[in-house]
Amino acid sequence: MDEKGEAGEPHRDADDARGRDRASGGGIVNLLQFVLLAVILALALRTFAFSLFTIPSESMMPGLLPGDTIVAKKWPYGYSSNSLPFDLPLIPGRWFAHQPQRGDVVIFKHPVDGSDYVKRVIGLPGDEVELRNGYVVLNGQILSQSATDDAIIPVSPDAPCGWGGREEARPAGGADCRYRRNREYLPSGVSYEVLDFGPTPQDNWGPRTVPAGSLFLLGDNRDNSMDSRFPALPGGGVGFVRQDLLIGQPGAVLWSTDGSARWADPASWFSSLRSNRTAQAL
Repeated sequence: MDEKGEAGEPHRDADDARGRDRASGGGIVNLLQFVLLAVILALALRTFAFSLFTIPSESMMPGLLPGDTIVAKKWPYGYSSNSLPFDLPLIPGRWFAHQPQRGDVVIFKHPVDGSDYVKRVIGLPGDEVELRNGYVVLNGQILSQSATDDAIIPVSPDAPCGWGGREEARPAGGADCRYRRNREYLPSGVSYEVLDFGPTPQDNWGPRTVPAGSLFLLGDNRDNSMDSRFPALPGGGVGFVRQDLLIGQPGAVLWSTDGSARWADPASWFSSLRSNRTAQAL
Protein backbone atom coordinates (compact mmCIF):
# COMPACT_ATOMS: atom_id res chain seq x y z
CA MET A 1 0.00 0.00 0.00
CA ASP A 2 2.81 2.40 0.90
CA GLU A 3 4.68 1.66 -2.31
CA LYS A 4 1.55 2.23 -4.42
CA GLY A 5 0.76 5.40 -2.53
CA GLU A 6 4.30 6.67 -3.00
CA ALA A 7 4.27 5.74 -6.69
CA GLY A 8 0.91 7.44 -7.22
CA GLU A 9 1.90 10.70 -5.52
CA PRO A 10 3.69 12.27 -8.53
CA HIS A 11 0.60 11.66 -10.68
CA ARG A 12 -1.60 13.48 -8.15
CA ASP A 13 0.89 16.34 -7.99
CA ALA A 14 0.87 16.62 -11.81
CA ASP A 15 -2.93 16.57 -11.88
CA ASP A 16 -3.06 19.27 -9.20
CA ALA A 17 -0.60 21.42 -11.16
CA ARG A 18 -2.58 21.04 -14.35
CA GLY A 19 -5.75 21.97 -12.46
CA ARG A 20 -4.09 25.06 -11.04
CA ASP A 21 -2.85 26.03 -14.51
CA ARG A 22 -6.35 25.62 -15.94
CA ALA A 23 -7.84 27.63 -13.10
CA SER A 24 -5.20 30.34 -13.54
CA GLY A 25 -5.75 30.41 -17.29
CA GLY A 26 -9.51 30.59 -16.81
CA GLY A 27 -9.11 33.44 -14.33
CA ILE A 28 -7.02 35.45 -16.78
CA VAL A 29 -9.55 34.83 -19.56
CA ASN A 30 -12.39 35.92 -17.29
CA LEU A 31 -10.48 39.05 -16.29
CA LEU A 32 -9.76 39.93 -19.93
CA GLN A 33 -13.41 39.37 -20.83
CA PHE A 34 -14.49 41.64 -17.98
CA VAL A 35 -12.03 44.37 -19.03
CA LEU A 36 -13.13 44.10 -22.67
CA LEU A 37 -16.82 44.35 -21.72
CA ALA A 38 -16.07 47.34 -19.47
CA VAL A 39 -14.23 49.10 -22.31
CA ILE A 40 -17.03 48.37 -24.78
CA LEU A 41 -19.64 49.66 -22.29
CA ALA A 42 -17.60 52.80 -21.59
CA LEU A 43 -17.18 53.48 -25.31
CA ALA A 44 -20.88 52.90 -25.93
CA LEU A 45 -21.84 55.33 -23.16
CA ARG A 46 -19.25 57.85 -24.37
CA THR A 47 -20.50 57.58 -27.94
CA PHE A 48 -24.26 57.31 -27.57
CA ALA A 49 -25.21 58.56 -24.11
CA PHE A 50 -23.00 60.98 -22.18
CA SER A 51 -19.71 62.88 -22.28
CA LEU A 52 -18.00 65.25 -19.88
CA PHE A 53 -16.96 68.79 -20.85
CA THR A 54 -15.33 71.54 -18.82
CA ILE A 55 -16.41 75.13 -19.51
CA PRO A 56 -13.27 77.09 -20.47
CA SER A 57 -14.51 80.68 -20.68
CA GLU A 58 -17.01 83.25 -19.41
CA SER A 59 -19.05 83.37 -22.63
CA MET A 60 -22.08 81.56 -21.15
CA MET A 61 -22.29 83.38 -17.83
CA PRO A 62 -24.37 83.67 -15.76
CA GLY A 63 -25.72 80.15 -16.42
CA LEU A 64 -22.36 78.42 -16.91
CA LEU A 65 -19.12 79.43 -15.19
CA PRO A 66 -15.52 78.73 -16.17
CA GLY A 67 -14.48 75.55 -14.37
CA ASP A 68 -17.93 73.92 -14.53
CA THR A 69 -17.65 70.27 -15.54
CA ILE A 70 -20.89 69.34 -17.24
CA VAL A 71 -22.35 66.10 -18.46
CA ALA A 72 -23.58 66.36 -22.03
CA LYS A 73 -26.49 64.34 -23.37
CA LYS A 74 -25.55 62.89 -26.77
CA TRP A 75 -28.93 61.73 -28.10
CA PRO A 76 -30.98 64.95 -28.57
CA TYR A 77 -29.45 65.93 -31.95
CA GLY A 78 -28.26 62.62 -33.39
CA TYR A 79 -24.86 61.05 -33.86
CA SER A 80 -21.89 61.69 -36.13
CA SER A 81 -18.15 61.12 -36.08
CA ASN A 82 -18.00 64.07 -33.68
CA SER A 83 -19.79 61.84 -31.16
CA LEU A 84 -16.95 59.30 -31.16
CA PRO A 85 -13.86 59.40 -28.95
CA PHE A 86 -11.04 61.22 -30.78
CA ASP A 87 -13.57 62.11 -33.53
CA LEU A 88 -12.90 58.81 -35.29
CA PRO A 89 -14.39 58.99 -38.83
CA LEU A 90 -16.52 55.88 -38.43
CA ILE A 91 -20.04 57.32 -38.73
CA PRO A 92 -20.93 58.68 -42.17
CA GLY A 93 -23.10 61.80 -42.00
CA ARG A 94 -25.51 62.09 -39.04
CA TRP A 95 -27.68 59.30 -37.69
CA PHE A 96 -31.05 60.01 -36.06
CA ALA A 97 -30.53 63.72 -36.70
CA HIS A 98 -32.79 66.21 -34.92
CA GLN A 99 -32.73 69.97 -35.25
CA PRO A 100 -32.32 71.97 -32.04
CA GLN A 101 -34.99 74.38 -30.88
CA ARG A 102 -34.42 78.10 -30.49
CA GLY A 103 -33.15 78.69 -26.98
CA ASP A 104 -31.35 75.35 -26.66
CA VAL A 105 -27.82 75.41 -25.29
CA VAL A 106 -25.66 73.22 -27.52
CA ILE A 107 -22.15 71.77 -27.44
CA PHE A 108 -20.46 71.62 -30.83
CA LYS A 109 -17.13 71.44 -32.61
CA HIS A 110 -15.54 74.69 -33.77
CA PRO A 111 -15.84 74.78 -37.58
CA VAL A 112 -12.10 75.42 -38.05
CA ASP A 113 -10.01 74.15 -35.14
CA GLY A 114 -12.34 71.39 -33.87
CA SER A 115 -12.31 72.52 -30.24
CA ASP A 116 -15.43 72.15 -28.10
CA TYR A 117 -17.67 75.23 -27.83
CA VAL A 118 -20.91 75.90 -25.93
CA LYS A 119 -23.45 78.51 -27.11
CA ARG A 120 -27.20 79.13 -27.29
CA VAL A 121 -29.28 78.58 -30.45
CA ILE A 122 -30.98 81.79 -31.57
CA GLY A 123 -31.57 81.33 -35.31
CA LEU A 124 -32.61 78.24 -37.30
CA PRO A 125 -32.20 77.66 -41.06
CA GLY A 126 -34.08 80.32 -43.02
CA ASP A 127 -34.37 82.74 -40.08
CA GLU A 128 -33.33 86.34 -40.63
CA VAL A 129 -31.22 87.48 -37.68
CA GLU A 130 -30.00 90.94 -36.76
CA LEU A 131 -28.57 92.65 -33.71
CA ARG A 132 -29.58 96.27 -33.23
CA ASN A 133 -28.16 98.25 -30.29
CA GLY A 134 -27.67 95.01 -28.36
CA TYR A 135 -31.16 93.62 -29.00
CA VAL A 136 -31.69 90.53 -31.15
CA VAL A 137 -34.10 90.98 -34.04
CA LEU A 138 -35.44 87.60 -35.19
CA ASN A 139 -37.47 87.54 -38.40
CA GLY A 140 -38.27 91.21 -37.93
CA GLN A 141 -39.33 90.84 -34.27
CA ILE A 142 -37.22 92.38 -31.51
CA LEU A 143 -36.59 89.92 -28.67
CA SER A 144 -37.76 91.72 -25.56
CA GLN A 145 -35.67 91.87 -22.41
CA SER A 146 -36.62 92.60 -18.83
CA ALA A 147 -34.27 93.57 -16.03
CA THR A 148 -33.82 91.06 -13.21
CA ASP A 149 -31.73 91.10 -10.06
CA ASP A 150 -27.97 91.40 -10.55
CA ALA A 151 -25.85 88.30 -11.07
CA ILE A 152 -23.39 87.97 -8.18
CA ILE A 153 -20.46 85.69 -8.99
CA PRO A 154 -17.59 85.01 -6.56
CA VAL A 155 -14.28 86.35 -7.84
CA SER A 156 -11.80 83.53 -8.41
CA PRO A 157 -8.81 82.71 -10.64
CA ASP A 158 -11.24 81.14 -13.15
CA ALA A 159 -13.75 84.00 -12.94
CA PRO A 160 -12.10 87.38 -12.35
CA CYS A 161 -14.32 90.43 -12.29
CA GLY A 162 -14.45 91.37 -15.96
CA TRP A 163 -15.24 94.68 -17.56
CA GLY A 164 -18.84 95.66 -16.98
CA GLY A 165 -18.81 94.10 -13.51
CA ARG A 166 -18.49 95.78 -10.14
CA GLU A 167 -16.24 94.10 -7.59
CA GLU A 168 -17.45 94.11 -3.99
CA ALA A 169 -15.47 92.93 -0.98
CA ARG A 170 -17.11 90.41 1.35
CA PRO A 171 -16.91 91.05 5.12
CA ALA A 172 -15.62 87.53 5.72
CA GLY A 173 -12.94 87.88 3.04
CA GLY A 174 -12.83 87.45 -0.68
CA ALA A 175 -14.90 89.36 -3.20
CA ASP A 176 -17.93 89.07 -5.47
CA CYS A 177 -18.48 90.54 -8.89
CA ARG A 178 -21.88 92.11 -9.54
CA TYR A 179 -23.16 92.08 -13.13
CA ARG A 180 -26.30 93.64 -14.56
CA ARG A 181 -28.55 90.81 -15.71
CA ASN A 182 -31.55 90.72 -18.06
CA ARG A 183 -34.01 88.04 -19.12
CA GLU A 184 -34.49 87.65 -22.88
CA TYR A 185 -37.67 86.21 -24.39
CA LEU A 186 -38.05 84.23 -27.62
CA PRO A 187 -41.35 84.33 -29.57
CA SER A 188 -42.03 80.77 -28.34
CA GLY A 189 -42.05 82.00 -24.73
CA VAL A 190 -38.70 80.39 -23.90
CA SER A 191 -36.56 82.75 -21.83
CA TYR A 192 -33.05 82.78 -20.39
CA GLU A 193 -30.71 85.16 -18.59
CA VAL A 194 -28.13 87.26 -20.42
CA LEU A 195 -25.44 89.74 -19.45
CA ASP A 196 -24.95 92.97 -21.42
CA PHE A 197 -22.49 95.57 -20.20
CA GLY A 198 -23.13 98.41 -22.61
CA PRO A 199 -22.48 99.52 -26.21
CA THR A 200 -19.93 97.44 -28.14
CA PRO A 201 -19.22 97.02 -31.87
CA GLN A 202 -20.85 93.57 -31.89
CA ASP A 203 -24.14 95.07 -30.62
CA ASN A 204 -24.99 95.82 -34.26
CA TRP A 205 -24.80 93.00 -36.81
CA GLY A 206 -26.68 91.86 -39.88
CA PRO A 207 -29.36 91.34 -40.94
CA ARG A 208 -28.39 87.99 -42.43
CA THR A 209 -30.29 84.81 -43.25
CA VAL A 210 -29.21 81.55 -41.60
CA PRO A 211 -28.13 79.11 -44.35
CA ALA A 212 -29.76 75.69 -44.80
CA GLY A 213 -28.37 73.11 -42.38
CA SER A 214 -26.79 75.75 -40.14
CA LEU A 215 -27.48 77.62 -36.90
CA PHE A 216 -26.97 81.13 -35.56
CA LEU A 217 -25.52 80.89 -32.04
CA LEU A 218 -24.89 83.50 -29.34
CA GLY A 219 -23.22 83.40 -25.94
CA ASP A 220 -25.36 84.53 -23.01
CA ASN A 221 -22.53 86.87 -21.96
CA ARG A 222 -23.22 89.04 -24.99
CA ASP A 223 -20.21 91.36 -24.67
CA ASN A 224 -17.73 88.58 -23.93
CA SER A 225 -18.51 85.83 -26.44
CA MET A 226 -16.93 84.81 -29.74
CA ASP A 227 -19.98 83.41 -31.51
CA SER A 228 -21.87 83.57 -34.83
CA ARG A 229 -21.42 87.35 -35.02
CA PHE A 230 -17.73 86.76 -35.75
CA PRO A 231 -16.17 84.89 -38.68
CA ALA A 232 -14.97 81.35 -38.03
CA LEU A 233 -11.29 81.59 -37.08
CA PRO A 234 -9.14 79.27 -34.94
CA GLY A 235 -9.70 80.10 -31.29
CA GLY A 236 -12.20 82.81 -32.22
CA GLY A 237 -15.64 83.24 -33.71
CA VAL A 238 -17.68 80.42 -35.22
CA GLY A 239 -19.79 82.06 -37.95
CA PHE A 240 -22.91 80.12 -38.92
CA VAL A 241 -22.46 76.62 -37.46
CA ARG A 242 -23.32 73.52 -39.49
CA GLN A 243 -25.62 71.15 -37.64
CA ASP A 244 -23.34 68.19 -38.37
CA LEU A 245 -20.89 69.76 -35.87
CA LEU A 246 -23.32 69.31 -32.97
CA ILE A 247 -22.18 67.01 -30.17
CA GLY A 248 -24.92 67.25 -27.56
CA GLN A 249 -26.83 69.25 -25.00
CA PRO A 250 -25.70 70.11 -21.44
CA GLY A 251 -27.62 68.14 -18.85
CA ALA A 252 -26.13 69.00 -15.46
CA VAL A 253 -23.10 70.46 -13.72
CA LEU A 254 -21.41 67.51 -12.05
CA TRP A 255 -18.87 69.64 -10.19
CA SER A 256 -17.24 73.03 -10.48
CA THR A 257 -13.83 74.39 -9.48
CA ASP A 258 -12.74 78.01 -9.18
CA GLY A 259 -9.21 77.53 -10.55
CA SER A 260 -7.40 77.85 -7.22
CA ALA A 261 -6.40 74.17 -6.93
CA ARG A 262 -2.68 73.33 -6.95
CA TRP A 263 -1.36 69.85 -7.72
CA ALA A 264 1.17 70.04 -4.89
CA ASP A 265 -1.51 70.93 -2.34
CA PRO A 266 -4.19 68.20 -2.04
CA ALA A 267 -6.18 70.31 0.42
CA SER A 268 -6.71 72.90 -2.32
CA TRP A 269 -8.38 70.26 -4.50
CA PHE A 270 -11.32 70.36 -2.09
CA SER A 271 -11.23 74.04 -1.15
CA SER A 272 -11.42 74.98 -4.85
CA LEU A 273 -14.76 73.19 -5.31
CA ARG A 274 -17.83 75.38 -5.72
CA SER A 275 -20.11 73.30 -3.53
CA ASN A 276 -23.24 75.29 -4.46
CA ARG A 277 -22.84 74.19 -8.11
CA THR A 278 -22.21 70.47 -7.52
CA ALA A 279 -24.86 68.19 -9.08
CA GLN A 280 -26.82 71.18 -10.38
CA ALA A 281 -29.35 70.49 -13.15
CA LEU A 282 -29.31 72.81 -16.16
